[in-house]
Amino acid sequence: MSTLTYVYADSTCVLGPLATYAEPHCYDLCADHADRLTAPNGWEVIRLAPDPAAAGPSNDDLEALANAVREAARPLPPTRPGQPAPGAPVEIARRGHLRMLQDPDSQEA
Repeated sequence: MSTLTYVYADSTCVLGPLATYAEPHCYDLCADHADRLTAPNGWEVIRLAPDPAAAGPSNDDLEALANAVREAARPLPPTRPGQPAPGAPVEIARRGHLRMLQDPDSQEA
């Protein structure tokens, strides 16, 4: 997959790695269409080769994943029966299967 970006002011088409967010004048292309891309007459095509090292997970990605797993595995503090866990939302109303929850940060002591 690649992202095609038109730079109208420079009469240029830039074909590069898949973009992480949408921008005007950008189009995502499959590998077949990216390989067969031709530009309008008088336009230049710039093909940016993706960095193979950037394709895999980085050390930051792996550390973030490890931290998330540690956080999920951390035991919850014990609570008394009927008492909500600290930081948990509190149900304040119910209608059928719908519940209204209060944000724990906005609760008054």
